Amino acid sequence: MATTTPAGVRAHAKHGGGAHGSADGAPMTHRQIMEALTGLLLGMFVAILSSTIVSNALPDIIQDLGGGQSAYTWVVTASLLAMTASTPLWGKLADLFSKKLLIQLALVVFVLGSAAAGLSQNAATLITFRAVQGIGMGGLSSLAQIILAAMISPRERGRYNGYLGATFATAMVGGPLIGGVITDTDWLGWRWCFYVGVPFAVIALFVLQRTLHLPVVKRRVKVDWAGALFITAAVCLLLVWVTFAGDKYDWVSWQSYAMVGGTVALLLVFVLVESKASQPIIPMRLFRNRTITLASLASLFVGIAMFAGTIFFSQYFQLARDESPTMSGILTIPLIGGLFVSSTVSGQVITRTGRWKAWLLAGGVLVTAGLGLLGMIRYDTAYWHVAVYMAMLGLGVGMMMQNLVLATQNQVAPGDLGVASSVVNFFRSLGGAVGVSALGAVMTHRIADYVEDGAAALPRKYASALAESGSSSGSIPDLDALPGPLRTLLESAYGHAIADVFLYAAPVALLALLCSLFIKEVPLKTKAALAQTTESATPDPDFAAGTGTPVEEKVPAVAAAVPQAGPEGTQRLAAVASAAAGPATTGGIGVPVRGHVRDAESAPVPQAAVTLISLSGRQLGRSVAQADGSYTLDAPGTGSYVLIAAADGFQPQAATIVVNGEPLAYDILLSGTSGLTGVVRAAGSALPVKDAMVVVTDVRGDLLAARTTGEFGEFGFSELVPGPVTVAVNAAGYRPRALPVEVGGTGVTRVEVDLDAGARLLGVVRAPHGPLADARVTLVDAAGNVVGTATTGTDGAYAFTDLDGGEYTVIATGYPPVATALTVTGPGVDGHDIALGHPGE
Repeated sequence: MATTTPAGVRAHAKHGGGAHGSADGAPMTHRQIMEALTGLLLGMFVAILSSTIVSNALPDIIQDLGGGQSAYTWVVTASLLAMTASTPLWGKLADLFSKKLLIQLALVVFVLGSAAAGLSQNAATLITFRAVQGIGMGGLSSLAQIILAAMISPRERGRYNGYLGATFATAMVGGPLIGGVITDTDWLGWRWCFYVGVPFAVIALFVLQRTLHLPVVKRRVKVDWAGALFITAAVCLLLVWVTFAGDKYDWVSWQSYAMVGGTVALLLVFVLVESKASQPIIPMRLFRNRTITLASLASLFVGIAMFAGTIFFSQYFQLARDESPTMSGILTIPLIGGLFVSSTVSGQVITRTGRWKAWLLAGGVLVTAGLGLLGMIRYDTAYWHVAVYMAMLGLGVGMMMQNLVLATQNQVAPGDLGVASSVVNFFRSLGGAVGVSALGAVMTHRIADYVEDGAAALPRKYASALAESGSSSGSIPDLDALPGPLRTLLESAYGHAIADVFLYAAPVALLALLCSLFIKEVPLKTKAALAQTTESATPDPDFAAGTGTPVEEKVPAVAAAVPQAGPEGTQRLAAVASAAAGPATTGGIGVPVRGHVRDAESAPVPQAAVTLISLSGRQLGRSVAQADGSYTLDAPGTGSYVLIAAADGFQPQAATIVVNGEPLAYDILLSGTSGLTGVVRAAGSALPVKDAMVVVTDVRGDLLAARTTGEFGEFGFSELVPGPVTVAVNAAGYRPRALPVEVGGTGVTRVEVDLDAGARLLGVVRAPHGPLADARVTLVDAAGNVVGTATTGTDGAYAFTDLDGGEYTVIATGYPPVATALTVTGPGVDGHDIALGHPGE
């Protein structure tokens, strides 16, 4: 896919290679990160609080609005569904637009949805506005992690992920408590469960405006609305099926066949749309990476476990143990405490050691064991047993949840950071939505079964009271209004049914553990996403770092050399001057030199670097053009100087100016150039390919430029002739690839090249007297097709390259033929020697 960056786009170059990035390319201090993180954490707190604060209030809310168990489930599912469906779209938009603007938009959507939900007069209206809340929640939860990854390197991110985990845990423990207190307070009422998050969201909005400063890379964008439509439709249809199956219709029925078939069809259409979209909402190539695929599946299963715990515990304590909403929140503290401790501690340890897989595996074991043990509880089980089991579940979820996102973010290029992070969050939210719907339906049926079995042993006088309670029809019963035996029956039914829910979720957690087991542990990167992006744009690492030869020695006779230097030479001179000077100069003692930097259409060029140097090559001043293209710097006195201006996507310019002791006004005109940049990745893993040879030829096949890729697979060319070119890439261990590219008339064209791995087969054909020359070697694949032939040289050696992995047969002739079988995997097979002999030997 090739995209063109418009002329004048800011080059976010960061000198030095620190772990963090800021708006001006300089490393962010811990204080700056924490200031920016304050608003993000408030946004996360609001999102999680809104999903948990209603958990203990739901029984009262549903009773007040006249809903049943199905409405109870859908109040939770609606927000999870909207969050699930919108998460990939938020992630894709984060790769294309301002992350700061998007998270503020998510906060506004959330505030409006919350205020409207609090005004609901029936269950249907509440479910609708909970869906609006979910759209905002999807943006808040995914964008917080995306912005964090953009600022901080994976190696240090564990430390700050601990803060996210702590915020998550605080909101989860505070939500049920606050919701319980609000519900139990007569002068407030349950509607304030929706209003209480609004002030936090408004505060987060203003804090983000003041503290979050990220660069915005402008691109020509095309949002994949068709992909968003089909993935949303598929998820909705799936949730409708799992919610009503077994209740409105049988699991095996024509309705089930229609809905499952429709879901599969919509997913197939979605995959087809994504494969053809220029900027897909979920790039299918991401799933070629084993880590992303396994982390997404593990997140799906973790989501089921996590939301099952937070949603169904409130019903367990209120309906099976007759606790108040406030007390129900207090009793779930072991679950949240375990999540708080494990997420914080694991983040700190990962930052120090760089090792993360052990935490995933330990978390998978604890989640599986915790759910299995919770599957044995009953309404009268000793609380300390339940508390221990909840703590195990919380510890496991805390170890897995953030670290699955961390493992994914560590595997992708900066341009895919938002969408890859959102893919993992999408599957976690999908798991939660499907889990709550399916397990809620299961719980409803199990309650009805246990009530029916228990009612058979009760006297007939309780039959009418049982019918009036509505438990058999799926309504939430009012236990305080029931006689003692019937109340005990319903408490026992709810306790046993909710335990069954946990028991059914345990095998799902085991699947998450198995997925984590096969995730390959890759060392955490030490550079943040912004740093990785800007580092590839730095013209020369030695120059950008300010190391090596002083400026005076690197730039002799600048006045004569600069006008003929060309783009790369001039940019390097500007980078040298910039590195030597340090911070930008905007004014001081001397003669002011002012003006504007404009393009060929007289439009301002913001962020252009303007450098003043002496004729001997010494830097005297530096400025960065403002939003209107204006710049200001000071000349030390009268005399002749060289003024250099450079900006990404433009031909650098240098001019000699004469200062006569009075302020000088000098405007600089930059003309656009045609450039080509890109990245080379391995097709199977999406990892960058270093030292690949990239060759650019014109339509006649004449060589225009050649260069090897850097550490992150990046390459770049400038001053190319606009029009069609061919980009050919070759790297050791990979199949060569060539693709046509249209170089734009202005700006920089970007291209991404995926290389397929190519295996090789090497060996020597030997006779009794030594290597056998002129022997013919034939390679046949498993289907009997001849892949290739080779004739040995004087050393008896033969070679086949660019092979696919699989089973092959090697046939050598010269003496009586010999056939051998072998399996080619990975980079291939070296040393497959073949011995030929005379007849009878």
